[in-house]
Amino acid sequence: MSTYGTTRHHAPSAFSTPASTTLFRRLTWEGTVPLEIRVDSKELPANSDRGLECYYIQAPRVSYLPLLMPELRRFLMDVVFDEAANKILKEEDWWFESEEGTLLKWHWPIGLIYDNHTISSSIRLPSQASSSQDAIHVNPLKLVLHLASPPTEKLLLSPTAEACKQAFMGQLKEADFIRWGSTKRMTGLRKAEQDGIWEGIKEHNFDDYWRVASKIVPTTAPARTNSPPPSSSASMHSRPPSADPQVAPDRDGAYSVRSVPVRIYLPDGPVMQDLVPPTLDDGVAHTLGHYLTTHLPLLFPASPSSDSDSDLAYALVQGILAPHGSEMAWLGACMAGADGWLNVCIGIIR
Repeated sequence: MSTYGTTRHHAPSAFSTPASTTLFRRLTWEGTVPLEIRVDSKELPANSDRGLECYYIQAPRVSYLPLLMPELRRFLMDVVFDEAANKILKEEDWWFESEEGTLLKWHWPIGLIYDNHTISSSIRLPSQASSSQDAIHVNPLKLVLHLASPPTEKLLLSPTAEACKQAFMGQLKEADFIRWGSTKRMTGLRKAEQDGIWEGIKEHNFDDYWRVASKIVPTTAPARTNSPPPSSSASMHSRPPSADPQVAPDRDGAYSVRSVPVRIYLPDGPVMQDLVPPTLDDGVAHTLGHYLTTHLPLLFPASPSSDSDSDLAYALVQGILAPHGSEMAWLGACMAGADGWLNVCIGIIR
């Protein structure tokens, strides 16, 4: 599945981060998913143009459904609704559900909603193509927009941009605690900085977001340019720099964290969360394959080889079929969502 839409061009970043880390963070940031948004036909105001009630958009993966409302409203008011509807409709009453009638978790990143729908629907990988990016077809996620009577007892909060901001900041703070063992980095941000990190999400501005986010997440991803050559009997490619005595430790690097904030999403199932250290007890890098084999052994049985032929499932990270050799520290530094969480969606191989 391709997660990358049209690349936007930005000025050089004002913060100092290795180019390779910035590259993958930007690719993650620029990822988009196709959405088809249709207004519930039973709720269309009188005199609406019923031939144009669908809206198509490539939505940023790191964004949130409430942040799409202003653009969606402009389209509906300009093309579908008349002036009378414009006066009576209130944006704060709008809410989404899937085409199948499932209430959407508006506080989830859009990319996570899309990937969770992928693993929970009939979209499956053929068993012989589990390692091919072409095995998953990109189809628009079909959403139904309701214009009134939000089910507040199920939504918990009104799906407004302000409520979404509060939910986002809560997720960011929780990830900060899991990552460093305290929330000092988050609580140490000035209010203007906390507002700025949210504005970066709202405006989809990579540099504005990372100018603040770089203060609370690892500044560097794993790098091995200074590692010694592997011995003749054992490869050192899986050792992190922090396990190599010849490499100076990076206080703010990906391997300096206490745990990587990770959540595992199963098809129509619970969300799993556990402490995920960047290295194992013997000092080697903690890989995605090891994590999946340990936590989901029935779907990812242990294999003496490094291949995944015996797997009964696959792992999606930001819409990408993640290789088993991916290091959790690297994934957490480069492919986590804007809220700081590394979301891994598990789909079943057919």
